[in-house]
Amino acid sequence: MKTSRIVSLPAPGQTLWCALLVAVWILITVFFVGLRPEHLLLGTFVFLMFFLTAPTRRLLVALLPFIIFGVSYDWMNLLPNYEVNPIDVEGLYNAEKSAFGINTPRGTLTPNEFFALHTFPLADFFAGIFYLCWVPLPIVFGLWLYFRGRPVQYLHFSLVFLLVNLIGFGLYYVHPAAPPWYVAQHGFEAVVGTPGSVAGLGRFDEMTGLGIFDALYARNSNVFAAIPSLHSAYTLIAFIYAMRYPTPSAWRWVLGVVTVGIWLTAVYSSHHYVIDVICGIATAVAGILIFEYGLMRIPAFARFVGRYARFISQPVSQSEK
Repeated sequence: MKTSRIVSLPAPGQTLWCALLVAVWILITVFFVGLRPEHLLLGTFVFLMFFLTAPTRRLLVALLPFIIFGVSYDWMNLLPNYEVNPIDVEGLYNAEKSAFGINTPRGTLTPNEFFALHTFPLADFFAGIFYLCWVPLPIVFGLWLYFRGRPVQYLHFSLVFLLVNLIGFGLYYVHPAAPPWYVAQHGFEAVVGTPGSVAGLGRFDEMTGLGIFDALYARNSNVFAAIPSLHSAYTLIAFIYAMRYPTPSAWRWVLGVVTVGIWLTAVYSSHHYVIDVICGIATAVAGILIFEYGLMRIPAFARFVGRYARFISQPVSQSEK
């Protein structure tokens, strides 16, 4: 009785492309960004997924939108946005106070300033939980679509996720903006090289003793990237696609609650103004409309998505066994 081979080597052309892309990524990262342990982990992950089996290779190709998102975020270190345009610190603060200011005995406060004076442990705990979901939960939702055998729906979601990020990253360069915690800690003077801050999320770290957000924000690639709030966009994209496609109600409830929770946390923790959150929501909606009613109506792009879907969903052939 024959046993199937688990390992299936890729075609030479596929291997060449994979090696070339990984080499370019590593070289640019080493010389212009700085190699960190997570880069080595990603490289090892790509190598194992690509060479292990045909199914893992297809999964790696399916995950490319998320991988490109991570690399793009990291590569913003190549050219900081504050070197492209002036940083908006005071203007955004005054706009927030004018539009959403709260009258108190201390005077008119921004919502961030108001919440900084009115914190409580239960809100701090859930704020941390919600913010930890901002990227992992959409990725898990995408993988759920993929492993349910819905590659086209998965690609629509994951490619929109990537598109929204690219739009958001572009806007960071058009309008560099300081988050509310920056004003609270440093005032209105824009000082380049200022390290990231956990802001209100530090209360979650202190409560749990985990130090998760301290580790995350210590490696923040761009402090002056408040508009749009992409935190506010990610789970919203997943929620919209969960509503757009046949999806269990549990997914819709989880995504809906977490999305609203992230919006509230962004303001409560002083990581974003209400204006930032609104802009993040608008960016998510714009990305979906551009993809579904713009790009997908371009025949060449629609064919590309179709070929992409067929590749990541093709069954294992006899030569791959």
